[in-house]
Amino acid sequence: MRRRTLLMLPAVAGIAAAASSCAKDEEKPMSGTKKVTYGDDPAQYGELTMPDGDPRGVAVVVHGGFWKPEYGIEYATPLVPSLVDAGWAAWAIEYRRGTGAADTLADVRAAIDARPDVAGPVVAIGHSAGGHLVTWAAGHGGLSHVVSQAGVLDLRAAYDAGLGGGAVEQFLGHPFGPADADVDPVQQVPLDVPVWCIHGTGDDTVPISQSRAYVAAATAAGASAELVEVDGDHFTLIDPDSDAWAKTLAHLRSLA
Repeated sequence: MRRRTLLMLPAVAGIAAAASSCAKDEEKPMSGTKKVTYGDDPAQYGELTMPDGDPRGVAVVVHGGFWKPEYGIEYATPLVPSLVDAGWAAWAIEYRRGTGAADTLADVRAAIDARPDVAGPVVAIGHSAGGHLVTWAAGHGGLSHVVSQAGVLDLRAAYDAGLGGGAVEQFLGHPFGPADADVDPVQQVPLDVPVWCIHGTGDDTVPISQSRAYVAAATAAGASAELVEVDGDHFTLIDPDSDAWAKTLAHLRSLA
């Protein structure tokens, strides 16, 4: 799906419907892509695509959608071809949504553990709520680097702002409170894993203040974290033809 199509859609719900249609009718899996399950639930699977030759490492691609069941892996798969062309083993994952934060978080950890066993760095790339998930997961092992694309990295601020129509409360199953610190990336700094945040200055879905606050807190705590601000909106970052994605690929090349 091209960015011009995304920008024509009036709302996130419309984007999701269009992305789903695109995934079914146009975005057929790449040749050589294999579906691999990591659990018994229909949502517990990943799509693995290997490059020609030895991989640089593994790119774990985690979609966003405010942790809601209507947004799925179709948001991750458009990035796979360019990752594979760049030499990465691409592991795009699906996970349970709408059944509780514990299920979602457990699935992301299990999917990371189920990645292909290849040499090189293991980089998790997550967009929006996927940025939250990969940054949270970095504190639990299995990753060497994180790329957060417009990530929801400050859950308290996201809850206070009502992002995603109250998505944080829906994800947690209750209003955000002190007991939720262990699932809030900004409260988990410092991490041992470098976090590279990229965010569009025109993002009105997840404001850039989310990434700015996280990087400020992480660096103040002595962690390795960097913010790259780019022109564009929330979906620019997952447009494979965008300058933002070109910057992301360039960053990945510096890791392996």
